[in-house]
Amino acid sequence: MAVIAARPARRRSLARQEALWFYAFISPWLVGFAIWVAGPMLASLYLSFTSYQITEPPNWVGLGNYERLFADPLFWQSLKVTAYFTFLSVPLSVACAVVVAMLLNQPIPFLSAWRTIYYLPSITSGVAIALMWSWIFNPNFGLLNVTLYSTTGVQGPGWLTDTRWVVPTFVLMSLWTFGGPMLIYLAAIQGIPTQLYEAAEIDGASKVRQMFSITIPLITPVIFFNLIINLINSFQSFTNAYIITQGGPNYASYFYIYYLFQNAFSYFLMGFASAQAWVLFVVIVSLTAVAFWSQKHWVYYEASVDDKK
Repeated sequence: MAVIAARPARRRSLARQEALWFYAFISPWLVGFAIWVAGPMLASLYLSFTSYQITEPPNWVGLGNYERLFADPLFWQSLKVTAYFTFLSVPLSVACAVVVAMLLNQPIPFLSAWRTIYYLPSITSGVAIALMWSWIFNPNFGLLNVTLYSTTGVQGPGWLTDTRWVVPTFVLMSLWTFGGPMLIYLAAIQGIPTQLYEAAEIDGASKVRQMFSITIPLITPVIFFNLIINLINSFQSFTNAYIITQGGPNYASYFYIYYLFQNAFSYFLMGFASAQAWVLFVVIVSLTAVAFWSQKHWVYYEASVDDKK
């Protein structure tokens, strides 16, 4: 009986030792998170309630920064531009990555080379890519408009100088970097059991029907994951607007992060910029919460747990 009674105590001791070793191994990450993430976040939260211009001590202003922010027309313009870009780019990026992943799952020649080619743009420098796109989409001597005029005689639009075209142009630029999500989709597609496709072929299902009835439903968890990541990244778009258009023409590409950058590092309004950052944080968290709420209607989990049981 004493041996039996000692077993739970031994298990508790082993569990305690495992927990201690776990925290010991992740302690470098915990220290780094506290110093470089949690600490700056709390500091920016405090600064968002102050008037702080770096050269002078912070001066408490309460909700003054937020009141000023919501009364600023540029705040609403930047939020509108960013939302417009997000709701155009995110679905297109997801669709392109899924389609290319399906194509690269086929037995075609030089398959590894094609996968490498599609992935490479996602690891290139953002500034270099922005300069390349600014040359391609230049309305006067850009490669795209010159090619259109020389082949069809049609004068292309002012991609980066027309208020109607600048955000759709940035959306086209954003599709350049879908290589990372594409590899994740490819891994998910290759993880689908081949027996499902074999059974569908026996039942007479076409390739298109297999795609919509097997492939896409089974990779919806991965689609949901990439959707969240793309949503967050799109609300933080900055490089192209900073390098190519500087928010123009007529504030048509005045993205939220560019607006925040100007206030923080051009005008040194650190308290005001901190308030902007926290408003953006709330917007992103709200949209992410809506996405998580919606997943129960379209995301298929093979091994789901019913909380009511």
